[in-house]
Amino acid sequence: MRILDFKVPDFKFPKFKMKEVSEIEEVNVDYEKAKEAMKSKKDYKNYEATNYTTIKEIFQKSTKEFANLPFILERFKAKEPFTQITYRKFGEDVVNFGTGLNKILNLKGKRIVIIGENTYHWYVSYMTMLCGAGIAVPVDKELPANEIENVIKRAKASAVIFSTKKKDVIKKVKDNLPEVEYFIQMNCEDAISGKDVGLDYVIEQGKRIVESGDDSYDKIEINPDEFKVLIFTSGTTSAAKGVMICNRNLAENVNAVSAYVKLDENDRFFSVLPLHHTYESSIGFLIPMAVGASIAVCEGLRHIVPNLKETNPTAMLAVPLLVENLYKKINENIVKSKKDKLVNSMIHVTNALKAVNVDIKRKVFAEIHENLGGKLRIIVSAAAPIDAKIGRWVQDIGISFLQGYGLTETSPIAALTPDFDPRVGSAGKAVICADIKIHNPNENKEGEVWIKSKTLMLGYYEDEGATKEVIHEGWFNSGDIGYMDDDGYLYITGRSKNVIVTQNGKNIYPEEIELLLGKIEEIKECMVYGKEESGSKELVISVKVIPDYEKIEEKHGKDLEEEQIKKIIWEEIKLVNKTLTSYKAIKNLEIKKDEFEKTTTMKIKRFAELQKDKK
Repeated sequence: MRILDFKVPDFKFPKFKMKEVSEIEEVNVDYEKAKEAMKSKKDYKNYEATNYTTIKEIFQKSTKEFANLPFILERFKAKEPFTQITYRKFGEDVVNFGTGLNKILNLKGKRIVIIGENTYHWYVSYMTMLCGAGIAVPVDKELPANEIENVIKRAKASAVIFSTKKKDVIKKVKDNLPEVEYFIQMNCEDAISGKDVGLDYVIEQGKRIVESGDDSYDKIEINPDEFKVLIFTSGTTSAAKGVMICNRNLAENVNAVSAYVKLDENDRFFSVLPLHHTYESSIGFLIPMAVGASIAVCEGLRHIVPNLKETNPTAMLAVPLLVENLYKKINENIVKSKKDKLVNSMIHVTNALKAVNVDIKRKVFAEIHENLGGKLRIIVSAAAPIDAKIGRWVQDIGISFLQGYGLTETSPIAALTPDFDPRVGSAGKAVICADIKIHNPNENKEGEVWIKSKTLMLGYYEDEGATKEVIHEGWFNSGDIGYMDDDGYLYITGRSKNVIVTQNGKNIYPEEIELLLGKIEEIKECMVYGKEESGSKELVISVKVIPDYEKIEEKHGKDLEEEQIKKIIWEEIKLVNKTLTSYKAIKNLEIKKDEFEKTTTMKIKRFAELQKDKK
């Protein structure tokens, strides 16, 4: 995605009233019970893990065992309630669609692009591929038309499944794609007309074949190690590579999470991140399916808060920017309500009680919880570092804050904080199917993060050379820099490709400084980089800043000139510089007037931004 379309909206929350602990009638503490629980919590142990080898095993088990439970909740028409689709209906649609693809369109084993927003037919399409219809190629819906065309060509796709919202884009490129046999439109019942066909039509034709006694799709045996998914990386630093993933890779995600996080059919996931990304399609789709949980599909970023209230999820996958904005907006409202001192004192009281295993947080902070749907118990943040202060606040109000770590190449899980022993600020422990080591650590025990895991990709698509560059005797060089504590928890401090190397050999990781600058209220977003200056070999540590004009106006007044705004921000940066060693200090500030180019997981495309400067 070139220009960020994933802009976090201005969340609206009502004024908070916030009762004192003494005013909350439901708060009753059984100290004897708490004391007994404390004894049993001394030794943390993993939960009993599942042992799946393919996603089809999970699909067949769950659609039978949880047949009558809701699986997908989606609002298909504005102002109508969310429709609940059961596991049984989902299972039937997958089998019927797979049968139709194989028997009617003759696409068995072929590569099929899936492109569109998070919607029911996206889930059906992806699962249909994993269970025996072909090779899935999930594509970022925000790519411009020419890049969508290029991905379809690079993948050698025989069919394209697309949502109605992408109809115009597909229309633009289809004449340039003679090798594509079918263009299959979601939520469409149109019969085959040339290369065009409706997805619902294919399901209906498949259903007739199944009802006639054909169970060939259901009986397809999946080779766990067969190439089944092709995902093109977001290319934050260079051209996108194709990552080849198999069923075993994805099934091991389920096994890994089952050992660290307790989930069951009473849970409901809130789907807000794009499904083409492995984070959402694996952790946000395959895991809830494995445990019988449901998935509520968010209508869009501006609908996050109302959708949370309407669907009452228990778990949400997020990226740091989303969590940070929820934190900011809720706390701004608490301050406006003049309840900040009360909330801070209640956090201290409830933390002290929780330390002796008396947890009354959900009751004390019920008003905040109600604005997040009332049942939210887990937030998982991944894809980028987050300020530990924000993670601690999430924990402080009674929601488990977990962090995950991985890459598309590890499909994606490699580390995760267990819900029974989370460490805010850490990226987690190596999951049960993985080993993580720090390669060539420096004097601070920091080095490249290398991963050996059953979730590790088969390799880069049609690029053996690039595969050999990153995989060494089974160990994958993630390109990230970090260290591990004595308990095996991983901490990411930077990315080796982003590293700024000074003339005297010092390494500076921009992410480390960006986290500190992110605490400045007047800064909305920033990117630290080494600026080249003519006549000098030394890079100047610089930062591009998008100001938070709303906060600046609130704190410093209206109608400020650009130079005044720059001066205000520079004074704050100077305070941060005092906390850094001299060679890491920011020397140059640039106010950025347009948005940063980003990936769909909201990571800044540093390479693209720096290329702009060179041009």
